[in-house]
Amino acid sequence: MTTNDDAWLVVPLYNEATVIGDVVRAALPTFANIVCVDDGSTDSSAAAARAAGALVVHHATNLGQGAALQTGIAYVVTQTDASYLVTFDADGQHQVSDAEAMVALAREEDLAIVFGSRFLDDRTKAGFLKKVILKTAVWVTNQSTGLRLTDAHNGLRVIRRDAAARVNLVQNRMAHASEIVLQLGRTRLPWREYPVHVLYTEYSKGKGQSVLNSVNILVDLVFK
Repeated sequence: MTTNDDAWLVVPLYNEATVIGDVVRAALPTFANIVCVDDGSTDSSAAAARAAGALVVHHATNLGQGAALQTGIAYVVTQTDASYLVTFDADGQHQVSDAEAMVALAREEDLAIVFGSRFLDDRTKAGFLKKVILKTAVWVTNQSTGLRLTDAHNGLRVIRRDAAARVNLVQNRMAHASEIVLQLGRTRLPWREYPVHVLYTEYSKGKGQSVLNSVNILVDLVFK
């Protein structure tokens, strides 16, 4: 029996057919409610997510991760009575145990937002270049948002319903990671960071995500 019936996982999904089924199946025993936003995938991602047990919402064309995240957040806020939503990546890098612990922390301390951070402990083995780029992105984000996070661009977040209702992302590409921090910070609702383990798998490295996404974050922050 799940203890998180009032929490939904929101999973932006784009061409992750080989892993999304495993991601959904691993999460379902803990989070019975999962919505995957298929962002115009050209493979069988949507079918794999649905077969594994997720609800799937579709974008007709690829709009970008920010747009997919906004669609998922809006779905949970308008179509469910969820108390919390958890933003969760589709590629297997996030740990269900971390998401569960973050929801528990939000309940225990009456927090509206819990940001996952891979830099609060030493479990995440990021390469030197990736770490430098991400730390730079954190500095830029903190300057623009007024918050003091250690990891501003971690996709694992817990957002309480009242905070989620005030999110309206318009940055479709990687700059949405700073935009959501800014919008959540402006709510003035209580927040905390929580140490999480981001697992850089051979799969994600093979897609070039270990450094490329970090570079994209900086480019989008500069040119947004």
